[in-house]
Amino acid sequence: MIGYVKSHFEGAFRLIFPQARARQVAALCYRKTRAGKRVLLITSRGTGRWIVPKGWPMDGLENSEAALQEAWEEAGVKSAEVEPQPVGHYRYNKYHARGGKTPVETEVYAAEVEALANSYPEGHQRRREWFSPAEAAEKVREPELKAILRDF
Repeated sequence: MIGYVKSHFEGAFRLIFPQARARQVAALCYRKTRAGKRVLLITSRGTGRWIVPKGWPMDGLENSEAALQEAWEEAGVKSAEVEPQPVGHYRYNKYHARGGKTPVETEVYAAEVEALANSYPEGHQRRREWFSPAEAAEKVREPELKAILRDF
């Protein structure tokens, strides 16, 4: 019920103030290898495009912790050390199944992955794969996220 009210309030707010952006948090999951850093990307549920795990901030959690929770649910990151400060921000438009879009600004938190689970909440809905930061930058669509990945 709270989520329903919140989403309608946010929608009305954006109608009155169209420049306002919703906020999300994302986890830039990585591991260190002999060949250098590898970045974990997942596919989106709707279009299957490559993205980083992301979602809405959560009551009672710092944004970095919420990003790590999203990494668990969407990518199966079972254990990771997450940085408390974001490594960057990017903007995109979240398109809704019933039409319309929500402009979103996403805070990105680096999370060094220690372990992945074989089974996780959205494992049957998404693919996950490790890429070099440069390869990952070529896979994602959002220009600002591409820059974050290239600089990582």
